[in-house]
Amino acid sequence: MDTVTGWLASARRAAGRATAVPLLVRGGVFVAMLVAFVLAAPVGSLTGRPFGLLAAVALLPAIGPRRLWTTAAVLLAVGVWLVTTTAYDQPIAPWRLLGLAGALYLAHSLATLAALLPYDAVVDPAVPLRWLGRAAAVALVGAVLGLVLLAVAGVGVPVGLPATLAGLAVAAGLAALLGWLVRRP
Repeated sequence: MDTVTGWLASARRAAGRATAVPLLVRGGVFVAMLVAFVLAAPVGSLTGRPFGLLAAVALLPAIGPRRLWTTAAVLLAVGVWLVTTTAYDQPIAPWRLLGLAGALYLAHSLATLAALLPYDAVVDPAVPLRWLGRAAAVALVGAVLGLVLLAVAGVGVPVGLPATLAGLAVAAGLAALLGWLVRRP
């Protein structure tokens, strides 16, 4: 009981010292994750308890961006999208897929910024705006490049679980390559 009381007291002190910009960044994490869940879930299932549960999960990365909650929420959104496109046989719409990818990227990027900013940091509002501008530019370039590559290949949007898993493998491989390029001497 003392642990819970101590945790609540520290949360109350942190809330009293919080400043606007770090809270807005964390709000952006929540909104981006919620948009990702809305785009990933089946169209008719976002009412009542399922929506409340997804909203609660979207709130976790905003509350604790330094923890594994961001990764868990992103993986849950991808899992929901996989179930939606395979079990519910909903067609893969390019706008929905690109919106999901963009929302997940923005959520992850904002969670990174939120992890760097303490609740009580005094930050120039231009800092998160520049951060968002860069993240939006990367998401836009990725979306345009993805659509161009699909058009050049003459392939429509891939359908089915094997194509989805192949796309995830390519994305993971590119992330590993970029991580290796950043870390190499």
